[in-house]
Amino acid sequence: GFYTTLTQTPEHILTQTDNKTEILCELKKEHAGVYWYRWSQERQHFEFLVFSNTLGKATYGTNVSQDRFSVHEARSQGSYSLHINRLRPSDSGTYYCSVFQSYQLFLGTGTQLTVVDVLPQPPKTTQTPVSKKKPVPWITKSKAASKRGPCSPLVWIPLAAGVLLLLLGLVPTAHRFYRLRRRLWLRIHRQ
Repeated sequence: GFYTTLTQTPEHILTQTDNKTEILCELKKEHAGVYWYRWSQERQHFEFLVFSNTLGKATYGTNVSQDRFSVHEARSQGSYSLHINRLRPSDSGTYYCSVFQSYQLFLGTGTQLTVVDVLPQPPKTTQTPVSKKKPVPWITKSKAASKRGPCSPLVWIPLAAGVLLLLLGLVPTAHRFYRLRRRLWLRIHRQ
């Protein structure tokens, strides 16, 4: 069976031809080494790329270029990274790290790599000219409101009544809590 417990970062990579990239895999399990696979949506094919054991010795899949693909142990122990140099559009696919333990294959969360010849340009935004008019204030106070103070009686009377009702509702709860605490205290000191 497959078990997804290995965290891969990043989830998505969009890059240009001839660039290089790195995919990180965090392993929280004991293992003899890490496997890397690629799923190609276009070819509907799951391809073995490279296996790197704990001593750093690598075994490569068929037609996998050793000078373009390499596995490195990351600074934090238990993390491995797959490095790919001189990227090509044919390298596009979803990459998975994997470990084999107790007759089970633990699979990473996956990293989707897309390699394109030319990166798409973000759409140009046209800036609206800044108006030189005097800014209009958001809040305008009427003279009558400023004479009455910050809150009119229509606002603070219901507010005060609500607070009073809330406090009165808390009195029975506080009394029950006090009795319960007292009972516990007496029980502890009797023992």
